[in-house]
Formats: sequence, C-alpha cells, structure tokens
Amino acid sequence: MDLVGIRALPQRPELERERELGLGLRLRLRSLRLERSGWLFKATRLVNPFFALLDPEFAHNLGVSAAARGWVPREKRPDPAILGLEVWGRKFSNPIGLAAGFDKNAEAVEGLLGLGFGFVEVGSVTPIPQEGNPKPRIFRLRNEGAIINRCGFNSEGIVVVAKRLGAQHGKRKMEETSSSSSLPKDGTKQGGKAGPGILGVNIGKNKTSEDAAADYVQGVHTLSQYADYLVINISSPNTPGLRKLQGRKQLKDLVKKVQAARDEMQWAEEGPPPLLVKIAPDLTKQDLEDIAAVALALRLDGLIISNTTVSRPDPVSRNPLAQEAGGLSGKPLFDMSTNVLKEMYMLTRGRIPLIGCGGVSSGEDAYNKIRAGATLVQLYTAFAYGGPALIPQMKAELAECLEKDGFASVQEAIGADCR
Repeated sequence: MDLVGIRALPQRPELERERELGLGLRLRLRSLRLERSGWLFKATRLVNPFFALLDPEFAHNLGVSAAARGWVPREKRPDPAILGLEVWGRKFSNPIGLAAGFDKNAEAVEGLLGLGFGFVEVGSVTPIPQEGNPKPRIFRLRNEGAIINRCGFNSEGIVVVAKRLGAQHGKRKMEETSSSSSLPKDGTKQGGKAGPGILGVNIGKNKTSEDAAADYVQGVHTLSQYADYLVINISSPNTPGLRKLQGRKQLKDLVKKVQAARDEMQWAEEGPPPLLVKIAPDLTKQDLEDIAAVALALRLDGLIISNTTVSRPDPVSRNPLAQEAGGLSGKPLFDMSTNVLKEMYMLTRGRIPLIGCGGVSSGEDAYNKIRAGATLVQLYTAFAYGGPALIPQMKAELAECLEKDGFASVQEAIGADCR
C-alpha cells in the first residue's frame, strides 16, 4: 500500500484553505491601502488654512516643493472606467489635468501625476532663464475663488527643464524594460513619457526676444522628445506683444515654422508629439473664426481654451485688488472661457480636440466644459485653493454627472450642448 499517497490526500483541503486565507489576507491588505489612500487625500484639507496664511507665491513654491519631494498623497485607487478615453493615440485614465503655470520648471512631475491627474502640463518654459515681472505678482481674491497674476513667464529655461524631464524619461524607460507587465494585452501603451499619466510641455518666448518663432522652435528642438503633447503659449497677458501672435497671419506663420521644426526631428514609431495652441478668452468673433480657420487648414492637433483674462467681470470688479495688472483666473472666468470653448467647437466642427480651461472647480464644472466641446479639462486656481483632496472629489462628481445623464463614457458627452 502507498502510505505516502494516503497521507497526502487529507492535506489537499488544508492547502486550499491556506491558499484561500492567503488570498483573503492579500485582498484585505489591498483594501486597507486603498482606504489609507483616501484618508490621506482628505487629510490634506487640514493644511489648507495654513497655506492661506502664507504669501501667495511662497505658498505656491512650497506646494511645488512638497510634490517634488513626495510629501503629497499618492492615488492608489483606480479611476472609474467611465472616465477613461483615448486622445492622440494615448489612453487617459481620466480627462482632468493640471494646467501649465503650477509646475513651471518640471520639478514635481512624478508627484503631481501621482495625485491622480489624468495629465499634467509643465511650463511655460522659455529658451533663456528669466526672472519674470517684479514681486509681488500673485494676488488672491479668496471670496471670488480667483487669482490675479502677472508672473511674466518666470522660468529656469529649457536647458534646466530638459535635464529634469530627461531624468524622468530615463526612469520611465527603465521601469518599462524591467517590467514585462507594463503593457496591456491589446498592446496599447498606458500613460505617457513621464509616468502613469500624460505629460504636456508648454513653451513660451523670452520677454526681450525679437524673434518669437525662433524661441518656440528652440523649445521644440530641446523639449519635444520628452513631451506627450506640446503647447505653444501665445496668450499670456503678461508678456508684451505676445497676444498679437493670435492674429491670422502671425498664427499661420508661427504654427508652420513650429510644425516644420517638430517634423524634421527623428521620431520613433509612435511619431512626433501633438502640437496645440493656447488662446486667450478676450477674443472677438472674427479672431475666433481666424484661429479656427488656421487650425483646420494646418491640421493643428488641438487648442487649449483658455488662458487668463485681462477683464474684470463681476463680482471681481468690486474688489480693490481688481486694479492690479495681470491675468484673472478662477471661478469668474468660467462662463467667459466656456462660451469661447463652445464657439470654437462649433467653428472647428468638432474635428479638433479642445482642452477646456478656466474656472473649473468641481466635477460638474468639468462636465459642463465637456458638454460644451472639451475633450479634456484643466484646472489650476481651484487646485491652489482646494489642494489634493479636490482631485478624487472631482473625478467622482464627473462620473456621477455622466451616469446621471445616461452617458457611457466621456467621449459620448463631448459637445453634447452643441448638437
């Protein structure tokens, strides 16, 4: 008789129970990690009053430093499936991104993407380092949920930013090489060149430069290899003469030169990064028609709508700080920028991806931008006030809005108010 075999039989149920217990323990530990992640995001609200006491620019720099050092929560919970979408051949886990202006010098890309943004845009980056305008240059209008800034493209320059992005890009490549599980079964690449989310690089011109096109071309040559998409910023109100580049002829000439500079570079199979232009909200109907015509004729990859405004709509006009020069961002910009977004969506007949930016402070705001024609949405001022806790809250609200109105995806809702 095979006594060994007889002894082995009763052990099988025990082994299965041990496996089940092990699996249950792993699931419970994962659940605890996810709960901890949610708690950490909520806990960040406790420091918001402290930041409110600080000088605005000092508080901003402190926030960037915290993200750069990993002193911010990291989102471990998966995004709702309804928020996922594909744009420019890239899969976004959600359409909510951080606008340019927060991480001007690409110091905190990994930490910011780790907060759960679908994408992060760094910059604006200028070819040569420049200090920007004199301080103070950032002013809080807390009651209005707004900020006025006249920073003026303060930048460490493309060389410093290229080194940072290059290091991040190298780290990402090493992770992909060491992990065979980084690609899904369908072969579509998840995330972008800097990590789990998509990275945009916003390029500006130097204040004293007499050749704007040369500045943007230099930025493309130096930084495009690290970008999932590129942005030409021609709409900041704080650089003299910059907004003149939004004219039909000027814009056409500029885009042609920048596209040529990008396309002459050597690119792998995935091709060059998409090229977008960021425009102002303070444009006439004729201006918008001209920009739409150029975008369609030159097959521009996208538009960001919009930058800050030089106007002071109510209730900002009654605030003493309204007299400060600079661009206004935040809640008072929402209606103006959304109207421009909707107009541009109709002018381009929905053929060009649009990023809605300006006054977004909730998931419902993001949803209304999408219904007005935005494929993706950005925020900045609301993040400055609300901190990391705002991000998961917005994603949950956006998913709820989509489901409530019967949409199965973000893609289905794009331009719903324009049909």
